[in-house]
Amino acid sequence: MNTPDVRSPEPSPAVAGARAEGGAKAADGARSSVPPRVAAGRPGPGAGITLFTVGLGTLVTLMAFTAPSTTLTATVRGLHAGPVAQTWIFTGTPVGLAALLLVMGSAADARGRRRVFGAGAVLLTLASALSAAAPGTAVFLVGRVLQGAGSAAVLAAGLGLIAHTHPAGPHRVRAIGIWGATLGGAIALGPVYAALITQLLGWRSLYWGLALLSAAAVALTTAVPESRAEDARRLDPWGALTLAAGTAALVAGFGEGRGGWLRPLVLALLAAGVVLLALFAVVERRVAAPMLDPALWRGPDFLAAGVGALVTGLSVIGLMSYLPTVLQIALDMSPLSASLLLVVWSGLSVVSALQARRLAPYAAASTQVALGLLLSSVGQALLYGLHAGGSPARLVPGLAVAGVGSGILNAALARLAVSSVPADRSAMGSGANNTARYVGSALGLALTVAVITAPTSTTHPAAAIATGANHAALLSATLSLTGAAAVLLLARRTHHEARRGA
Repeated sequence: MNTPDVRSPEPSPAVAGARAEGGAKAADGARSSVPPRVAAGRPGPGAGITLFTVGLGTLVTLMAFTAPSTTLTATVRGLHAGPVAQTWIFTGTPVGLAALLLVMGSAADARGRRRVFGAGAVLLTLASALSAAAPGTAVFLVGRVLQGAGSAAVLAAGLGLIAHTHPAGPHRVRAIGIWGATLGGAIALGPVYAALITQLLGWRSLYWGLALLSAAAVALTTAVPESRAEDARRLDPWGALTLAAGTAALVAGFGEGRGGWLRPLVLALLAAGVVLLALFAVVERRVAAPMLDPALWRGPDFLAAGVGALVTGLSVIGLMSYLPTVLQIALDMSPLSASLLLVVWSGLSVVSALQARRLAPYAAASTQVALGLLLSSVGQALLYGLHAGGSPARLVPGLAVAGVGSGILNAALARLAVSSVPADRSAMGSGANNTARYVGSALGLALTVAVITAPTSTTHPAAAIATGANHAALLSATLSLTGAAAVLLLARRTHHEARRGA
């Protein structure tokens, strides 16, 4: 097919305006360094190696993110870590991710997406090696934070590289579906890999393995074509500083909150996060070339992408990240067995993400986000009924339905993140979307842990955890349903605006 698929997601307001002024050439990337063959609707040179390299980088970042879910006990024992360090083993990588995703996306558009992706892969390699060789807890935690920083560059620039080599239309829908499947595959593989290699070779070996995979991504990056916005914006240092500091403080506060929400440190971190993010909003309205243009928030598709990503982190990732721990306590499962059960959810998310492109002729990306959240809500509600010593099979239907919903979500959110911003700011769009996802996941994990570990009438640990998990499942289902309704309203607004424009 030589023209963009007219049934693909609605263009952003900025792209629609470009079409009105200059025709299809402006909309398809007149301001971006896109070769003619890409603009014509076919994959550009290096499309295959780009998709593979970005997929590998994404795989490593998510494996690093999920590693502690099944190896926390072994890692804590090996490092002789205290309670505060245990919290930061979980929190370190999300802090680095959330703080730098949007910054890295803007830098990639301005300075080169391959350059930023490659630098992130190098940092991920070094950070994983640092965690593997860490002589003590402090060095290990520094490695975890740096893993998040490297992952931010890989995730933000990676989706921009895919958008550059795969034009709007069926080719991009398919490529982003594969990228979305990689998210699910990494979440499936990460805990299993971590549990298995820790059992066989020790917890340090899993980080050496991540370093080797990251090094492979570094080597492959040399074959990926470079791309950047021809009309590159100046970097926004004050916006970058306030956003990075604000999101880091907020995510750190959520992580520390798992040990008690009224502690002075938690309140100080949360207050600092809110103030700095408010300052970021003020800065972005005053600078000539803002990192996150305030005008984007008037676009319903951009809002839908942000809301969908935030709720995905808050309700889906938060619950599923802690579920292996729940299964080990409530059902007396081994870390490996708990990880394998979670593959029902993450494995089906891979399958549904790969097939999500078949929905493109019938529903816009924002509508698919609402559908994904609705299915996630149903699946989470089906998890209700867990009891101590029960059968793991009881959870399979809920995990299956939630897995299908997650796959649709991953593919649709990635498409919406790219299509809802101007063509030359695809990496920024990815960074903004993933920032919302990982800020949401940090808050979601904190809320999940707080609900699951809240005092109950029973003193039996397994029964108490099971009761708390049931409450968390219902809370997550409610959040997902609310998010689905909000995104659906924004999708209707997009539809009405498109009809008025026609």
